[in-house]
Amino acid sequence: MEQEPSIDEQIRTRAYYLWEQAADPKGTPEQYWEQARSEIEKEAPPVESGPVSGDTMK
Repeated sequence: MEQEPSIDEQIRTRAYYLWEQAADPKGTPEQYWEQARSEIEKEAPPVESGPVSGDTMK
């Protein structure tokens, strides 16, 4: 079974593609990293925290 890439790996890959697609790549690696992180966070489904209430297995 394959593991999903870690969030850092996903951000690294997205930042690279953003840099590669830029017509005139300017800015720092950190700027591409932050843009990639922001885009990935928007795509990620919300994570619920806390215990699950109720027993649905009755």
